Amino acid sequence: MAKTTVSTFHALLVGIFCLCILFFDDAVNEDPVWGDPTLVKTNVAITTGYLISDLLLIFYYWKAIGDKFFVVHHLTALYAYYYVLGEGMLPYFANFRLLAEFSTPCVNQRWFFEVLGYPKSSRPNMANGVAMAVVFFMVRIAVMPVYYSRMYAVYGTEAFYLVPWGGRVAWICSSICLDIMNIMWMHKIARGCYKVLRSARQSKAVAPQENGKTD
Repeated sequence: MAKTTVSTFHALLVGIFCLCILFFDDAVNEDPVWGDPTLVKTNVAITTGYLISDLLLIFYYWKAIGDKFFVVHHLTALYAYYYVLGEGMLPYFANFRLLAEFSTPCVNQRWFFEVLGYPKSSRPNMANGVAMAVVFFMVRIAVMPVYYSRMYAVYGTEAFYLVPWGGRVAWICSSICLDIMNIMWMHKIARGCYKVLRSARQSKAVAPQENGKTD
């Protein structure tokens, strides 16, 4: 429970900070590759600390919560964030990726409902499931065109060529890797949400028929 609570707090803190930077940090928005990374570094440092602590917990309790996709996700993000914290490059793109954290609270809430014994067909669980699917799509899938269009606009510029090869690989490859996992998770979430809603609808349809037979 402590891990999930920390995860939710981290997601809300970093997500809100991320939005503030996107809306109000002119230096980062005007120069997405080499803009002043001070605020972004703070946000990324918080996430880096969380990812490292989460990785340690995953490895320590592997039999209970181990997941190879989470390990790949965390390591990929940490590899990219090294260049942000160490070299101060690509602040806009690093911060933009943190929008994804807004989907975490709904994912964690599903675990809480499971622990509390709520059936999947219960109204709170279904409402959270729909919210999770919608928010996950908005902050991880729908934003992809915005992210990659900004990446394309930077590609080939002088600022782009000032980024060392290691930084380019970390930026481009990690982005693609993370988004492939996001698409896989979105597909899984959408299927699960559809199944639960469908089964709940069928249960409602069956209930009046059973009541009619009883009468």
